[in-house]
Amino acid sequence: MLLTLGLVFLFTMRADAQLQKGVPGAVGMSAQRLQAAAAILEGEVASGKVGAASILVARRGQVVLHRGFGKMGPGGEGAEVQPDSVYLLASITKPVAVSALLLLVDRGQVLLNEPVWKYLPEFKGEDRAAVRVRDLLSHTSGLPDMLPQNTELRRAHAPLSKFVEGSMTTRLLYPPRQGFQYQSMGILLAAEIVERITKKRLRDFLQEEMFTPLGMKDSALGMKPGVRIGDTVWCDEGRNPNSADSQSFGPNSAYWRDMGHPWGGMHSTTTDLALLLQTFLNKGTNKGKRWMSQAAVTAMTSDQNGHLPHPWGLGWALGRSTAWMYFGDLVSAKAFGHSGATGTVAWADPERDLITVILTNRPVSVDDGALLRRVSNAVTAAVE
Repeated sequence: MLLTLGLVFLFTMRADAQLQKGVPGAVGMSAQRLQAAAAILEGEVASGKVGAASILVARRGQVVLHRGFGKMGPGGEGAEVQPDSVYLLASITKPVAVSALLLLVDRGQVLLNEPVWKYLPEFKGEDRAAVRVRDLLSHTSGLPDMLPQNTELRRAHAPLSKFVEGSMTTRLLYPPRQGFQYQSMGILLAAEIVERITKKRLRDFLQEEMFTPLGMKDSALGMKPGVRIGDTVWCDEGRNPNSADSQSFGPNSAYWRDMGHPWGGMHSTTTDLALLLQTFLNKGTNKGKRWMSQAAVTAMTSDQNGHLPHPWGLGWALGRSTAWMYFGDLVSAKAFGHSGATGTVAWADPERDLITVILTNRPVSVDDGALLRRVSNAVTAAVE
């Protein structure tokens, strides 16, 4: 049933978190307009167009909307979705993986302007000598989004090392910095740099250096130990879930859920993502403790592609990056965030000190992200 008598708040915030429970009016937001944002998601779930959705909105460090809708399982079955149910994020994973590399930059272990081959000696030939580490992070390296043999590798349940191997030699689509191509393989190689320097799996490094220090207790790259796929929200594939390929390597398969791919394999919740975004709004501090340098935060959240008509930070997309990042039409140019193909978006707008996390289980390909844009617009419009 749609809300009619004001907002109902369901909070699961931890007492020691840097995000606290708040009231819309106290942070300059309209409760009625926030209700409208929630009602859009609730209506889509009630109509059966979306199976599951969770939303968190925070301003000035105060959570003013936190709700869940629908069922966690396929076909309207399973447990009730909670405000902090766990979703497969898809490409929101990318800026998280990039953050790991920036932590190494902070520590003097990686230089952004060094050629990639200095860290990955196999990355040679063609124009690869000119590809810098920073090019991997802003989608200007010339690498493709996916490898030509992507489907074959997935059917074979190939480990990540096989994707890395293919990325070392696959044809560049254009000379580095001469074009823009949203690409997952650059993020994969950035993650490979992290693993070689730290001698740890990226999933372990993130747990130790990001998830634990920031209080992201339900986040994991791949599956969190002890968590089953059935404990998370089911992904609506938008195709036949019973096909051989879907069963083998689809978004609900054991292979894909626990692969730990740095371009799309992270699981998380609205609260955990809001904690990450709030840390970036706080210029790299979490509960007053320095996590990432202000300089690294600025690099990640400001345009690195000024010579191209495709603004992008290091990892984070920006408010004017592209319409398909699904932040809506009303965010400022300083907004940063990312979306995911599984039906997710998380963004922050520094000009309004505003955070929005919308996680659904319907692929954005169904409506080209229109639902996420509509809800994002309604949230931004709630700022008075």
